[in-house]
Amino acid sequence: MVSDAAELDAVFHALAHPARRAMLRQLAEGERNLTELAAPLSMTFPAASKHVRVLEAASLVRRRVAGRQHLCSLHAPPLREASRWTAQFRRHWEARFRALDALLDELQGDPPPEG
Repeated sequence: MVSDAAELDAVFHALAHPARRAMLRQLAEGERNLTELAAPLSMTFPAASKHVRVLEAASLVRRRVAGRQHLCSLHAPPLREASRWTAQFRRHWEARFRALDALLDELQGDPPPEG
């Protein structure tokens, strides 16, 4: 679980790169080896490995070695914690948008919605 600022920073740092987000999308479908993660991104094995290390540092990915294969799997709890953190801002903006909608309705002469 993301329990402190450093862990939350690591999650957002990991999510900041489009290649790492693409890797997480692949891993959401199931375990992949590094070659499978690298292929759609036209990325070398060493480059993919560096990205996976960032994901591992954020506890978003678990890697196991089976012979010569490095198999990665998604570890989603840190994503849930990051989502909880961002939810507080979503609630803020939803309230602001509701207020804006009401103001626009008022300016157009529409009665405010009930409920």
